[in-house]
Amino acid sequence: MEKLKDMKNIPIQIVAELIGRSQQYVRIGLQQQRLPIGSAVQMSSEWTYHVSYELLKNYVGIERINEYEKKEN
Repeated sequence: MEKLKDMKNIPIQIVAELIGRSQQYVRIGLQQQRLPIGSAVQMSSEWTYHVSYELLKNYVGIERINEYEKKEN
C-alpha cells in the first residue's frame, strides 16, 4: 500500500477508519466545514472531496497514521 503522505488525496474510506467514524460522517463533516482535514466542493449534483495528509496528520496524530500503515502492510 502507498504511504498516506505520498497520496495526493486521502480516500474517504481511509479517513473514516482513522477517525473511527463512518464514511458518511466524514463526507458531511467536510461539506459542512466541520472537519479541519480538507474540503468538499459541490459540482452540479455531486460532491468531490479532498483530504490533505498534513491536515489529517494534525487532526488524528502521526501515531495513529503510523499504526494504520503498519496494520495495512
